[in-house]
Amino acid sequence: MRIVLLGTGGYHPNQRRHTACLMLPELGVIFDAGTSFFRVQQFLQTRDLQIFLTHAHLDHIVGLSFFLVPMLTDQVDSVKLYGEASKLAAIQTHLFCDEIFPLLPDYDFTPLPETVSVPEQGILKHIPLEHPGGSVGYRIDWPGHSLAYITDTANPEQHLEFVKGVDLLIHECYFPDDMAEWADKTGHSHTTPVAELARAANVRKLVLTHIDPQKTGDDPIGIKVAQQIFPNTILGEDLMELEF
Repeated sequence: MRIVLLGTGGYHPNQRRHTACLMLPELGVIFDAGTSFFRVQQFLQTRDLQIFLTHAHLDHIVGLSFFLVPMLTDQVDSVKLYGEASKLAAIQTHLFCDEIFPLLPDYDFTPLPETVSVPEQGILKHIPLEHPGGSVGYRIDWPGHSLAYITDTANPEQHLEFVKGVDLLIHECYFPDDMAEWADKTGHSHTTPVAELARAANVRKLVLTHIDPQKTGDDPIGIKVAQQIFPNTILGEDLMELEF
């Protein structure tokens, strides 16, 4: 199973990272639609797509306006867009209002049911997360494989049971530990609690993402701190491909 990290930054893009989007190309499954969503086109391998939004903050949805041409030029047959009903309504009302973007792509806006079937016998479920305006985390279980995607949340320990035992945990880590106060104020995560979650949940691999765009160096969140707690931790980078 292969996943591509199309965008690993938060809030706004910088020279190193675009904002949130993950894709499983062989399955046509996508998480979030940030500024990196323009890269979806080059990884298309299916005629049908399922997009799962965590929430409707701009850094996670603005890329939905980038996909008009692939849809108009028949590069896909269908795009089903899942999210909480209130978030989908906000996207339709505001992002795609006539004054901002008057051409609405032919998305199938679908409020999240309790579970969703995805290709290769996968079952997706979701959990509410603590974040201003609300967010959701996702988990997919296939026969022999599992993945969890948790972004824009405070208090990682609250979803311990949800991510327990997954092969791959992709979790936001916007701040290093010395900015823990800012994490609490903004509803985001910092390094140590995320690594402690991975250890307690007995996941196989942890990938840290949704990085503060003001930090453009090679170690924006204190990767060695995380690895001391949970050794199989890596820092996500744009266009990184992972097998799990």
